[in-house]
Amino acid sequence: MTGATARRRGRPPRAESADTRDRILTAAREEFSERGYEKTSVRGIAKAAGVDSALVHHYFGTKEQVFEAAIEVAFAPALSAPNAVAEGPLEGVGERLTRFVFGVWENPTTRTPLLAILRSAVNNETAAAVFRRLVATQLLRRIAAQVDLPDPELRAELAAAQLVGAAMMRYVIKLEPLASADLEQIIARVAPVVQGHLTQP
Repeated sequence: MTGATARRRGRPPRAESADTRDRILTAAREEFSERGYEKTSVRGIAKAAGVDSALVHHYFGTKEQVFEAAIEVAFAPALSAPNAVAEGPLEGVGERLTRFVFGVWENPTTRTPLLAILRSAVNNETAAAVFRRLVATQLLRRIAAQVDLPDPELRAELAAAQLVGAAMMRYVIKLEPLASADLEQIIARVAPVVQGHLTQP
């Protein structure tokens, strides 16, 4: 038994634990992005992170739980969307939300994990269920809570569907001319529709 192995017996120090969790999550996002949900395994994630697969189970549990944790980290910027909606008058909520969402997609740092999430959710029901649960509980309901009109949750879901659909066509499917259209032109066309979903009678 080496000294390094001996030091790892028992519960690892807090700093080491945080570093290990981060490495596992980073490896998980890369594996899910490259292979999709079905072809990604806990063993593969562990190998990419340079740890034993038992540690992945220790920190996160099942593959589904690893996927959900990876989504939460990657989706964190989108969870501030309700704040973007709340700031300023209600009349401009559609443009603020549209500009925020497309800003997340335009940023390469946040776009890569979002692509992995969408690709996995489209191809696998388990991944889709995790994605729906996260979006519903942490994003849509928080947006709906700020809309003081009938059917706020349906309004928020329709607004989200508009934005996710446009983003998929532009960044995942890359349908032209949408894929290469000027971002400001897209925002100018999509924002009024999002505004209507959220605020029109």
